[in-house]
Formats: sequence, C-alpha cells, structure tokens
Amino acid sequence: MTDPWWKSAVVYQIYPRSFLDTDGDGIGDLEGVRRQLDHLVWLGVDALWLSPVFRSPMADFGYDVSDYCAIDPVFGDLDALDALVADAHERGLRVILDWVPNHSSDQHPWFVDSRSGRDSARRDWYVWRDPAPDGGPPNNWIRSWSDRPAWTLDEASGQYYLHCFLPEQPDLNWAEPAVEAAMLDVLRFWLDRDIDGFRMDVIHLIGKDPALPDDPPDLAGLSHVPLNDRPETHVLLRHIRTLLDSYPGDRMAVGEVYLLDTSRVVTYLGHGDELNLAFNFPPLYAKWNAGKWRRQIEIAEAEHGPAGAWPTWVLSNHDVARHRTRFGSEARARAAAVMLLTLRGAPYVYAGEELGLQDAVVPADRTVDPGGRDGCRAPLPWDSSPGHGWPVDDPWLPWPPDAEVLDVASQRDDPASTLHLYRRILAARRASAALHAGELTVLDGLPDGVLAYQRRSGDDRRVVLVNFTDDPVAVGAGGGAGLGLDALTVEVSTDLTSQGAPFAGTLGADEAVILRA
Repeated sequence: MTDPWWKSAVVYQIYPRSFLDTDGDGIGDLEGVRRQLDHLVWLGVDALWLSPVFRSPMADFGYDVSDYCAIDPVFGDLDALDALVADAHERGLRVILDWVPNHSSDQHPWFVDSRSGRDSARRDWYVWRDPAPDGGPPNNWIRSWSDRPAWTLDEASGQYYLHCFLPEQPDLNWAEPAVEAAMLDVLRFWLDRDIDGFRMDVIHLIGKDPALPDDPPDLAGLSHVPLNDRPETHVLLRHIRTLLDSYPGDRMAVGEVYLLDTSRVVTYLGHGDELNLAFNFPPLYAKWNAGKWRRQIEIAEAEHGPAGAWPTWVLSNHDVARHRTRFGSEARARAAAVMLLTLRGAPYVYAGEELGLQDAVVPADRTVDPGGRDGCRAPLPWDSSPGHGWPVDDPWLPWPPDAEVLDVASQRDDPASTLHLYRRILAARRASAALHAGELTVLDGLPDGVLAYQRRSGDDRRVVLVNFTDDPVAVGAGGGAGLGLDALTVEVSTDLTSQGAPFAGTLGADEAVILRA
C-alpha cells in the first residue's frame, strides 16, 4: 500500500489577507491566491493551507467565525473558493482549510440564540455557569493573550460564559451532542466541496472537564489553553476521524495541539484513529544552537517512532515571529530551511519564508492584532514596484523590510536567492525516497556546533550537515570523521559555489548541505 499524500507532502501555509489583493481594498483575497497558484507549482510544494476565510466580524481576523459555511466578503465568496480548489486540483495541489471548532464568534446565530435567555434551546451549546459565591467568575481560568479571566458576565441572565480567547470568541460546548452533530455537518459541507483536509485550530480544547475545576495554584495566572489536556477530546477526535475516513482521497486532519510537551501532543494521534498529524510546537522556541536542535530532533523521533506516528516540522507561522527574525540572519534562515525540509516528517512552510522575509516593523498606530502578531503577517511582495504587485501601495499592514529586493520577481531572476534555494531543496526532497519517506539517524563524531543526520530508504541515502556557528568548520580529515563523507557529493548547499562538487570536508559559517553518493 502506498503512503497517504499528507505524509510526504510539503504544505504551504497562506495567510490570505497578506498574500495578494486583487480588488484594491488593500486586503488579500481568494482570487489573489488563485492567480498565484503557479508560484506554488514552480516552487514545488504539494498542498496549500488557507488560514480562516469563513464569514467573521474579524475580532481575531477570522478565528471568530460567524458562519462556518460561508466565505467572508473580504476574501470573496463560495464561487471564488470553488474556483480556487478546482484550479489547485488541476495543478496537482491539495487544499486544506483552517477549521475553528473550539469557539465561534459572539455574533454567530448559535451564540446569539444561546445568549437570549436561560431557557434558549441552544443555551447548552456554549459553556454557561453561575457566578462563584463571591459573585466572581466560576473558576480561575485565564484567557489567552491576557491576565484576565476566561469568563464574561452576561448581565441579562446573571451567568458567565466561557471564552479561552477573546470575549468575542465564546467556547462551544462539545459535551452537548447537538454541537458535535452541527460541527460534523460543517465538515461534511466542505468535504462535499472537495476540500482535502483541515488544520484544526486548538483542537485539544474541545473536550473539557465537566466540573470545570480551578487550574492548580502554581499555574494560576497562566492561560488555560496549554493546560487543557482531557480524555473527552480523544473520544470526539475519533468521531471526527471516522467522518474523514468515510470520504475518498485520504482526507486529513492536522491539529493545533498547543501543549508544550511532545509526549502529550503525540497522544492526540491516538492509535491511528484520531488526528493524522499534530503540530509539534517546542521547536518554534528552540534557539539557533546545534545541541538544542539535536535534542528537539531526538525527542520527536523518540516520541513519534514507537507509536508509528509521523512528526511535523514548522519554523514559522501566523502566530510567531518569522524564523529569519528569530535566528537573526539570512544565512541562518537559509540553513534552517535545509533542516526543515530534510527532517523525517511533514514540513509546513509559511508563505514568505521562501523569500527570507523578516517581520515587519509595525508602528503603534497601525497595530491591529489583539495578540501582537502583526509583524509576521505583513503582506508578501511580488515585484519591486512601489505596490509590490498589489493594486495599492499601502496595504492593510506595512511591508516587511527589504521588500524591494526580497520580492518574488527579483528572486526568480537570482539563482543564488533564498527562493531558488527552497526550490532546489524541494526538488531534491521530491526525487529522494530517503528525504521524503526514509528513516532518520542522528550522527555523532562531528565538531561542536555541527548537526548531522542521515536519511535512508533502502539503497537511497542522504546525509545532512548544518553548521550552527558563525565560523567555517572542518568536519574531519578528508571529510571523514569515520562517516564516509569524503565519498559524497554536495547535492544542495546554502553556498551555491559548492553545489555539485565532491564534499571538501569543510562547512562555511552557517552553511548547510545535503550530501549524496
């Protein structure tokens, strides 16, 4: 049997507001994504993930959904999405939607009804509780991005409602069977429109302890989001997986399980009957250090391997600073790209990563995100004109630094650019069973500051070396160190001059290479 597509696929995350505007309002839209599908094909990715495009008041830029089965007019309409999906499939690209199951908008008709009174038929669709004896919130849970309670008092009914995020994002009550049924119907709606899979937002939150106990005193003041780890969720995930598996074409679910312990994240894959993949977040916080990254790889291998599970790898996304900004240099960002796309697992590339973009500097009067994540969401530059290929010069957020030289068109013309580096790595990955499906072994015998690992599938073998230091490093006499590196050729390097030549045994500062026989 062949592996499902999502196991070897490289997924390209698109934040639609910032990808490309086509109607002149300064906000990216679905037509902009459709027009640039050939960029994704040229680059060599396999699937695209759209951050939320559902109808929304945009209190949290789409993660507050007021209609799960409609497209927000700022992005287009259902016809625009259908056209995008059809064109993507015609090019061999899969499409993944961002589904937000834990909470809706407070403007969703379900919540409007629930809030209308204690006797509402949908009262139990959300989490309502009486005040504590002192009149305060029912427990000590804290919401995300704040030190404020995860509860808001509804004066009319005298009860509090739960929201693990903004007050405009009330938590749905998945313990109510009608909620589960309604949300499964939402998935069916999109599956019937040929959507290939779903990124499931904070999916670990949908199951909650029905007693809603206080969080432990030593964790008081922390957001409840990374503390919620409940058996109820696993039952619900099995129901979701059963639905996905009832459709043809290996429909998939990749979950945002925001638990900072890989061993707990892996449990949300179940026994192959829950999520297909779960994002592993600790690497997003790893410093640029060979020892720390070796430890992250060894943990991922140790936790996923025995369960027969497949890891995910991410360097950047819409919620954290871009890795070029975090790591501090273009050279380090390029070396990290080699690592991301050659580790064992499913890599996710955030749009603009392939351009080597940094976070935008957003003045206080242009800040719009409640979580302070504007910088990593800056618009993508497509050419070097003042509007960078957009119909306006000044879109919804400022341009990232050096947009006039890091744009797509300029980098397409430069074989040494970061854009071409990503394309070369992706081509090597696609052509090698070792790189996209093989086993991984971390190698010893290298100097301090150098990470090395081998990927192997049958007779296909690749060795990846990453120099985490700012100085050239000799990896051993004759490139050997007992590893046989002197018999290998540089297939891809962050330094274009060494590509295609026998490996000389020295890595440049912050250089990474893929070696093959």
